[in-house]
Amino acid sequence: MIGRLNHVAIAVPDLAAATAQYAGTLGASVLPPQDEPDHGVTVVFIDLPNTKIELLHPLGEASPIQGFLDKNPAGGIHHICYEVDDILAARDRLQAAGARVLGTGEPKIGAHGKPVLFLHPKDFNGCLIELEQA
Repeated sequence: MIGRLNHVAIAVPDLAAATAQYAGTLGASVLPPQDEPDHGVTVVFIDLPNTKIELLHPLGEASPIQGFLDKNPAGGIHHICYEVDDILAARDRLQAAGARVLGTGEPKIGAHGKPVLFLHPKDFNGCLIELEQA
């Protein structure tokens, strides 16, 4: 059901410093920051030959990333995103198997302009999973 790895998301306490580290120290191709108000984050994508890294920083006081950073002040891996061909079929199959979809269960538009859903980390070995329609 899942397709290719779309990205690994890393929550960071200082977006400018993390961006500079990837661009300067690692020599990566870094895209400009983009605010995602519906998700409460500012994101920066790092393009790699085989996938992407998504740097996440809180946007606004109700950001879910702030809670993660409160528990992990230095930042850390927040979630892994996999592509699926049909996000609604994937959701239905996962729910039928007992997996919990976070939020209302209806896809939201993600940072790539495509529908996304998040799956409860307790159902996936402690890892928050994002599904993005390919």
